[in-house]
Amino acid sequence: MNSIIAIALGGGCGAVMRFLVSTGVYQWLGRDFPYGTLAVNVLGSFLIGLLTEALVLQRISISLEYKAAILVGFLGAFTTFSTFSLETLFLLEQGNISKAILNIFINVTVCVFAVWLGLLIGRSLFMYSGGMIRGEFWTLPYALLVVNAIGMFLLGLVASTLMQKVTLLEEVKVAVLILLVGAFITLSGLYLVLYLMESNFIIKAHINLMAGVFVLNALFCLMSLWFSLWVGRQL
Repeated sequence: MNSIIAIALGGGCGAVMRFLVSTGVYQWLGRDFPYGTLAVNVLGSFLIGLLTEALVLQRISISLEYKAAILVGFLGAFTTFSTFSLETLFLLEQGNISKAILNIFINVTVCVFAVWLGLLIGRSLFMYSGGMIRGEFWTLPYALLVVNAIGMFLLGLVASTLMQKVTLLEEVKVAVLILLVGAFITLSGLYLVLYLMESNFIIKAHINLMAGVFVLNALFCLMSLWFSLWVGRQL
């Protein structure tokens, strides 16, 4: 039952994010081609490749709900095969054969490449010592910190790019960005704590370590966000 609730919550968030991203891309680039659907499919494919290593292949049993919410719920609702199929059919009915074929080719090849690239990055990060650097009195889960920083960079880049192209009140833009960033930092930091607990760290005995990793993750994410906002302004 907990997994079903997690999937429902993740799916709701993923569907909303898909709507915001695809709508923003369409307002930016127009509707001559299914740019919005292509954007969410490619981005979602990369993320599922990257997060499969971090959330599934590391086999962290305590975070089953996390895995279900993100991989099945959020990314399942964020990407869309049905909309891609419908838009391709519309292109065929309108006589845009070349655009329809191009849409099929790009969605299939680029999405598969994006999954492969995400998996490659994830596997490379966890290749050395299982993604953790251990000292005498400290441990640093560097692989998950990098994964979180990449996720924050993509979130910030998409948000900053689209917010420049979409007409919204400045107050709404700021509120949306704060909510997204706050939720991401909180959930990614919580996952790091669960990861440490699964690695035989105890809250009572290692509270300082866990708090330090949580704060370090927040700093990494904020630095990544700053960089993504800067890149977004250059586009």
